[in-house]
Amino acid sequence: MELKWIEDFLSLAETRSFSRSAEARHVTQSAFSRRIRSLEVWLGTALLDRSTYPITLTADGRHFLETAEEVVRLLTLSRADFRNRSERSSLPVVAITALHSLCLSFLPRWLGTLRGELGAMSSRVLPENFNICLQALVEGGYDLMLTYHHPGIPIPLGPDRFPCLVVGQDSLVAVAAPADLPRDREGRLPLLQYSRGSFLGRLAAIAQAREGAPATYPVHTNENSMAEALRSMALAGHGVAWLPRSLVAGEIAAGALAIVSPEMSMEIRLYRSAERARPFLEAVWSAAAADSKNYSGSE
Repeated sequence: MELKWIEDFLSLAETRSFSRSAEARHVTQSAFSRRIRSLEVWLGTALLDRSTYPITLTADGRHFLETAEEVVRLLTLSRADFRNRSERSSLPVVAITALHSLCLSFLPRWLGTLRGELGAMSSRVLPENFNICLQALVEGGYDLMLTYHHPGIPIPLGPDRFPCLVVGQDSLVAVAAPADLPRDREGRLPLLQYSRGSFLGRLAAIAQAREGAPATYPVHTNENSMAEALRSMALAGHGVAWLPRSLVAGEIAAGALAIVSPEMSMEIRLYRSAERARPFLEAVWSAAAADSKNYSGSE
């Protein structure tokens, strides 16, 4: 069971509309419906009477509504207490969620620049996949989100609630160990791929479809979609992997990996929640905005 299922139910109990609640929760209506159904399956009872319009709560739904409200209230109070403890620290704190690969390649240098401009500060970082990073920002647990961006994959964040800056540039590059790779009967190279539907997997699919990309066939799928794992597989000679250049720049320079396809440019974007505003966060955003002038495409 996930907390967001309960929050979905509370929204639905208020709006009595799947479409309005899905919009408010920043998910598609089909995904929202699946989450409500998952909650009902977990509880073992129907919470909604879907035969009425607008929908109504069943007797069990009305009973669970009181429990759900209390659970969310207590969890919110606990989270606020933990945050207050953190804010009582002598150092100002910024909470950031970022893609795993950016935590390795971009974030340490970027945080160093911020500390150089703003002075001593504390940082709390959640390295995760794109969907969890998005959830962490939208649900209010983190101030900022670092992610890649390509025009082929829109990011579902409205600019009013979640403004963004371009704070860096990177590229997606197909690399392989220098040794000859086994080709199939059609002359295609073995491909190390991300899980289907993952953010980096969708970026890689766009890059693979571009002119100049080598013909490939899949030999390995990394289900957790971590670029670092595919880098290790590529270094071991298992096939071609599409990876952020910043993640493999050292291996390319050392000759451990070779580029086998034209690169695809990507922006590194910093998103924030406009609802989270405090003086130090405004200072961080201003510093990031000043630095973003070095890059084109800021929003």
